[in-house]
Amino acid sequence: MASITSSLSSLLFLATSSLLLHSSFHVTKAQTYPPLVEGLSWDFYESSCPSLEYAIRNHLRQVFNDSIAVAAGLLRLHFHDCFVQGCDGSVLLEGSTSGPSEQDAPPNLSLQPAAFKTINDLRGIIESQCGRVVSCADITALAARDAVYLSGGPYYDVPLGRRDGLSFATRNQTLANIPSPTLNTSGLLTSFATKNLNAADLVALSGGHTIGIGHCPSFTNRLYPTQDPALDKTFANNLYEICPTSNSTNATMLDIRSPNNFDNKYFVDLLNRQGLFTSDQDLYTDSRTTEIVTSFAVDQNVFFEKFIYAITKMGQLSVLTGTEGEIRANCSVTNSDSLFLPRSVEKEEIGLAKW
Repeated sequence: MASITSSLSSLLFLATSSLLLHSSFHVTKAQTYPPLVEGLSWDFYESSCPSLEYAIRNHLRQVFNDSIAVAAGLLRLHFHDCFVQGCDGSVLLEGSTSGPSEQDAPPNLSLQPAAFKTINDLRGIIESQCGRVVSCADITALAARDAVYLSGGPYYDVPLGRRDGLSFATRNQTLANIPSPTLNTSGLLTSFATKNLNAADLVALSGGHTIGIGHCPSFTNRLYPTQDPALDKTFANNLYEICPTSNSTNATMLDIRSPNNFDNKYFVDLLNRQGLFTSDQDLYTDSRTTEIVTSFAVDQNVFFEKFIYAITKMGQLSVLTGTEGEIRANCSVTNSDSLFLPRSVEKEEIGLAKW
């Protein structure tokens, strides 16, 4: 750590000079993407819904023009979906007579209502153009990609062909699978290892915190009863103003340097001891991940490349494909729970069972 600290000034200069507001970073599948799981492909909707990606990006441009904050909400939604019983759109399901949904579990209570609305709005737009051929899980994955890209991050291709799950996870399952922002690196590595994600994947995916906000209950453990010594003192003083008591519920930006741009400044924050959560700052403190954090702070393209690999890997966790699951008519309810499923849509679902 001492050798890293001694070169901090030159490192920060390099990190800052490497930043790009709008990225044209795009890499080939052979160089950067993990192997695809069976049932997913790069051109899954090429014939059944050729306008899919344009329709999603066009709508999201309008959404982000109104509120760029939704971009972070969509990216977080994809993460929270995939980490609990796989990328099956289960986080989109509302509670039912069978019990509370994943949305009702503590880790998901701060997921943006606007993000859920956006996914359902996209569901309607796509169905009006192509019929019911695209799953809510795939829409969520594509929306996360465009949230990154339209915020200035890298463009990457998304393997498609996911089907929607038929049920949501329990509260305990959700709690067990969503990593807490109070975890240290050891806890995070253990959690990510259960998903076959390694240290590089962990740090790269944590870089998603370059956009979005964090609420006081997620980081007041670093302020009360005593201040975390890993916190920069000026940064800590600012946090005390935002969260004046241990039970404050206010929010602040995850990345103080460029909160609305998807870039590598989150990692520059960590080098300056200005990471918001324990789970953020400890990535720089822990020797197992220090060098990865530093490499991302110095070279934004390195971060982008590793992020693409990690999110593509994460986006294939326990996916349903082929005839598994379903393609929901409404992303917030399963088809069996929908009371207003049109007969024409029911017929279409039967005819499109191969998807």
